[in-house]
Amino acid sequence: MPLIKEQKAKELAPGLTGYYTHGERMTLGLVEIKAGSSLALHQHPHEQITYIIEGQLDMMIGGEAVILTTGMSQVIPSNVPHSAIAKTNVSLIDVFNPVREDYR
Repeated sequence: MPLIKEQKAKELAPGLTGYYTHGERMTLGLVEIKAGSSLALHQHPHEQITYIIEGQLDMMIGGEAVILTTGMSQVIPSNVPHSAIAKTNVSLIDVFNPVREDYR
């Protein structure tokens, strides 16, 4: 299996770049976010788990503010609206189930 950063980069929004590997039932992504960049409110049918490798990501999940810092993780249930803004440069891992076909 190649290094994850050898995968084709996907720009999720300005300042947010993802690198993804897909299995039969899940997707794993390394996401790098530049400080000050944001991801607009959205939702999807995939359950998502986010793990912060480094940095601070301020999220709104289902209308609640959640501050994630290095070493923290967060489960985002299926179809729950969420958004994010990077307070610092952020590196994180996202896992989705089922596969994010739109990220292939």
